[in-house]
Amino acid sequence: MMDDEETGIVKLVSKEGEVYEVPVEVAKMSTLVATTIDDDADDDEDEVREIPLPNVKDSVLSKVIEYCTHYKEEPMTAIQTPLKSSKIEELVQPWYAKFVQVEQSLLFELVTAANFMDIKPLLDLTCLAVSVLIKGKQASELRAIFNISNDFTPEEEAQVREENKWVEHPNV
Repeated sequence: MMDDEETGIVKLVSKEGEVYEVPVEVAKMSTLVATTIDDDADDDEDEVREIPLPNVKDSVLSKVIEYCTHYKEEPMTAIQTPLKSSKIEELVQPWYAKFVQVEQSLLFELVTAANFMDIKPLLDLTCLAVSVLIKGKQASELRAIFNISNDFTPEEEAQVREENKWVEHPNV
């Protein structure tokens, strides 16, 4: 049986000040939120707790809440490593595979939010999506994905490739 603390409502406040009323049991998927709630347990129990999340944008927080709400209904199966496939659909349930089919910038923000809020299953899922995104990509493609400028001259790039050719061709 759940105690009153588990059945209440908590207000999560995004970076922009948008307030989301979330069931405590859903919000507690975040270790950050759970710790905050537990630390405030001494306060007035009738008062709805408000927890600011200054590092999480509104659009991202709504997706995080969507994930946590669904997870409570249908927990995500653990992601087995090493990965048996490079297709997300073959590694997690369909809802979760579809959940991470978002714009690249939102995916990266979800990784950051999952890390900040300490939601391990969401962090695992979003990191899986990023790993699938970058698998098999060339350095130039990775720089484009992560918006990294190339500091090397063509000569320096050739030197690095020569020094590390054993990675791609171990028998050479």
